[in-house]
Amino acid sequence: MKSKKFNSTYTMKNIFLSISVVSMMAITLFSCTKSPDKNAEQHTDRASSATETQSAAQLENTNTAEQINNKSNEKTAVKDPVNNFSIDPLIKDYLILKNALVADNDQAVATAGKQLLATLEKVDMKTIPADKHKAYMEIAEDAKENAEHIGDNAGKIDHQREHMMSLSNDMADLIATFGTTQKLYQDYCPMFNDGKGAIWISEAKEIKNPYYGNKMLTCGSVKKEF
Repeated sequence: MKSKKFNSTYTMKNIFLSISVVSMMAITLFSCTKSPDKNAEQHTDRASSATETQSAAQLENTNTAEQINNKSNEKTAVKDPVNNFSIDPLIKDYLILKNALVADNDQAVATAGKQLLATLEKVDMKTIPADKHKAYMEIAEDAKENAEHIGDNAGKIDHQREHMMSLSNDMADLIATFGTTQKLYQDYCPMFNDGKGAIWISEAKEIKNPYYGNKMLTCGSVKKEF
């Protein structure tokens, strides 16, 4: 009986020992299995952090570039008023006046003269480059006087045409000084001003003489293109 009891005790110990060994192996295997996942999570966390840092840096660079661009635009905006000066509005009014003379319409000529004078008086000197102020003032003062005479003398088309001759010289000087965005022609009538000749500015290559109108509409020739 004693030997049988001993064998039973011995068997239980072996069973318990086996269960312990199996448990230890299972724990070890589980740990090995979990470890890569944990490393992967850590790697993912680091990658995510690096991505966020890179995105923040790109955003900061974008903001900096926008700020530089805005400052550049502000500087350009400050310079624009000076660089935007154009004589195109003056040329537009002059051509209306010239075409009214071609049509022998003294009333329309007077209206166009007054409009040209108003446009000349609206010119903002701050928009004119400083190195051209003096040249503009000299030409503009003469042009104002001629436009005023033309505007005040409806019914006296011969007098209007006398001032048209001087006004045309003013326009040619303005174009030579400031340029033009429009293709223009400088025409010449050899008979006007007692045969001394006179120029005018036209938007068309075809000759239509503003000094004689219907009397000698095609008298003259193109002398220059702008």
